[in-house]
Amino acid sequence: MPDTVAEPPVIGILGAGKVGTVLGRLFLAAGYPVLIAGSGDPSRIALTIEVLVPGAVATSADDVARRADIVILALPLGKYRSVPRDLLEGTLVIDAMNYWWEVDGIRDDLARVDVSSSELVQRFLNGSRVVKAFSHMGYHDLDEGPQPAGAPGRRAMAIAGDDDDALAEVARLVDAVGFDPVIAGTLHESVSLQPGSELFGANFPRADIEAALERFPATERGVLIGAARSDQS
Repeated sequence: MPDTVAEPPVIGILGAGKVGTVLGRLFLAAGYPVLIAGSGDPSRIALTIEVLVPGAVATSADDVARRADIVILALPLGKYRSVPRDLLEGTLVIDAMNYWWEVDGIRDDLARVDVSSSELVQRFLNGSRVVKAFSHMGYHDLDEGPQPAGAPGRRAMAIAGDDDDALAEVARLVDAVGFDPVIAGTLHESVSLQPGSELFGANFPRADIEAALERFPATERGVLIGAARSDQS
């Protein structure tokens, strides 16, 4: 009998803004079915999705959580508690969010240095496997940067997580959409990818990403976080 070809996992994206729509195009181009939800009724984003992400399905957040095999959070970080936690039980969740006070407001709970923002997300989604990815590169670079594996100067994407199997799965996704995956450590260590770090906004090849991760503890931001965490231990 001929070998059966496994169907690609369904990618669900919570967030229909610039990052969410760019990621939708990347995954569609790589052959993945894509569901996208905004806030509220799906009819509010239907035309946007039809124009910006042709081929994706605009739907509700609950429907994304029920139907998607992998869910990407592309929301303002301050809204992470609005995601359907119970429906994401057992699901691989990719955290592509960052704290922006201009969007989220001044939030001491989101500006903490003792934990990373992805740790906060994992604590809330305690039945899911959370991996930090697609968070440090600007949406223009995400949109314009994909290259085939092995291409000279291919850009790299740092990812972080606490579950080795989940990290491996996300690494495959990163490669499939056109970037070299680089493991940046655990969710606790994903502060190296957050705003204020050298890697935030980075559009680097693998070697440069790896070098930036290595020197992060000695940078001004790394020293500040290291000292604050030492004081709290």
